[in-house]
Amino acid sequence: MANSPLLYRLDKALRSHPHLTRQPVFVERSEDHLIVRGTVRSYYHKQVIQEAIRKVDGDAEIKNLVEVQ
Repeated sequence: MANSPLLYRLDKALRSHPHLTRQPVFVERSEDHLIVRGTVRSYYHKQVIQEAIRKVDGDAEIKNLVEVQ
């Protein structure tokens, strides 16, 4: 993740969430939205990731490209 206060807070929120501590997930910022990438084991985790990001930046458009395996 780049050295940005927002991206730092997003990374911290994802790493500290009890359901996501072992999930390889990364957030990057595009010009007008946030892009989430990674792989998780369930659609529940994919949704939890999106909601954790929304709690940090509720105004951001989120492109959730996380894959479920």
